Amino acid sequence: MRQRIAVVGSGPAGLTFARVLHRHGHRVTLLERDPSPDARPPGGTLDLHEGLGQLALDKAGLLSEFQRLSRPEGQAMRILDTDGTVLRDWHPGPEERANPEIDRGQLRALLLGPLDVQWGRGVARVVPGTGDGALVRFADGRQEAFDLVVGADGAWSRVRAAVSSATPQYTGVTSVETSLDEVDTRHPDLARLIGDGSVAVYGANRSLVAQRNSGGHVKVYAKFRAPLGWHTASDPADAEALRAKLLTLFDGWAPPVLDLLRHGTAFVHRPIHVLPVSHTWPHVPGVTLLGDAAHLMPPLGAGANLAMLEGAELAESLAAAPEDPNKAVRAFEEQMWARAGRWARITAAGLERLVSPDPAEALALFDEVQPS
Repeated sequence: MRQRIAVVGSGPAGLTFARVLHRHGHRVTLLERDPSPDARPPGGTLDLHEGLGQLALDKAGLLSEFQRLSRPEGQAMRILDTDGTVLRDWHPGPEERANPEIDRGQLRALLLGPLDVQWGRGVARVVPGTGDGALVRFADGRQEAFDLVVGADGAWSRVRAAVSSATPQYTGVTSVETSLDEVDTRHPDLARLIGDGSVAVYGANRSLVAQRNSGGHVKVYAKFRAPLGWHTASDPADAEALRAKLLTLFDGWAPPVLDLLRHGTAFVHRPIHVLPVSHTWPHVPGVTLLGDAAHLMPPLGAGANLAMLEGAELAESLAAAPEDPNKAVRAFEEQMWARAGRWARITAAGLERLVSPDPAEALALFDEVQPS
């Protein structure tokens, strides 16, 4: 492939795209604003679905390595009432591998493999050419031309503006993330409460979910409906002030459930934003988008899976038609928009039910989607 191709962003979408192209013997320039792969915490665990994220890894030749690293037991899910009563307690069978979990850091390391990432190369904007191709303007003032620029740079993509005027909008639901370390030795009661996978508690317009990662690490997510700036009166670095706010918000819930917040070590505010459900754009030669840059949706297990499969599919299409990459991109976009639109509608409806005035909606949703 003679075309110069750049992908912006080293998340699951960008790395999968680059890795599949690498498998087909084609080079891609991978641009990442972070100065190193360890510059930021990698985030929590991901469940990779058989027909989505796992399929993408298969296309990259990495499925067997994923199966070795993943945690099928992490699919377990327990749901409690706010008083601590166990409402559901689902455990995967010995051969259940529909959605095994893997830490984001492990997945990134797996995908990085032999790839050469240009770390510390923040993109300021992308300017489409008058013909084919596009110009990447970097934050340091330099610029570079490519035949194709793929924006895989997440919710607040700098590439998106080259093809679309859409911007993420707040859903009215905020998520606050905290963590527990060495849970099995430091908090054995909470370790038993969480089990091998996740525990979720749903109340009116709020929920608490704790999810086990590897190495005794647990991520806890408090979700609730609130104005976008609900936390701005407090110092964002004041963990105790935020902890107190959350404990007040979840006042009356069972003490073991509230211990998930009492023992949290840090708090990160993540208001949930989305792009329009049917986000599309007029095709722009030389530029396209993947993942959250293209179709930001609520974090309900679909986003990373879609992003990885899109990266793999676009890479395969480009490798199969090196003489006409523009045609390959147009066909890919049509396919991506149709599938992403379906998932955007599903996840938007799912968020409404999981953070609902009626907690029974969340339990009913679990019963609809959980394997029997």
